[in-house]
Amino acid sequence: MFSMAVFALAIFANAAVVFAVQPGEMLSDPALEKRARTISSELRCLVCQNESIDDSDAPLAGDLRRLVRERLVAQDSDSQVIDYVVARYGEFVLLRPRFQLSTLLLWLTPVLVFIAGLTLAARAAAKPKTAPSTALSDDEKTKLSEILSGDHS
Repeated sequence: MFSMAVFALAIFANAAVVFAVQPGEMLSDPALEKRARTISSELRCLVCQNESIDDSDAPLAGDLRRLVRERLVAQDSDSQVIDYVVARYGEFVLLRPRFQLSTLLLWLTPVLVFIAGLTLAARAAAKPKTAPSTALSDDEKTKLSEILSGDHS
């Protein structure tokens, strides 16, 4: 019974993605529609934020899909369409931000964290594992002798 519910939920979730692009939004030219779908899969839904506009059914995502198709019909190249959308909505609209000075930290953080982790692991592995000394020093032996003999001077 549980597996049937999971299966039904999976089918429903996939159906929602399939129907995000409405039939009225699609272009009649299959080549242009394919370009529009490719571009839309690279642009972030500003409402959902973790979905592309191609996958989102938010009204703003629909507006952006129509905008992409309008620009393609106006014979803009793919990069011109993306540049146009970025100019209007900012770099945040890109699911994969461009590699530039302002996004350098974003791109390098995973590498830096990985290097820091390797460095810490190497240091931990390189540290000699010395057991604490259990032998008494000469001073400790003398004091212990005094205590045991009862001489507390």
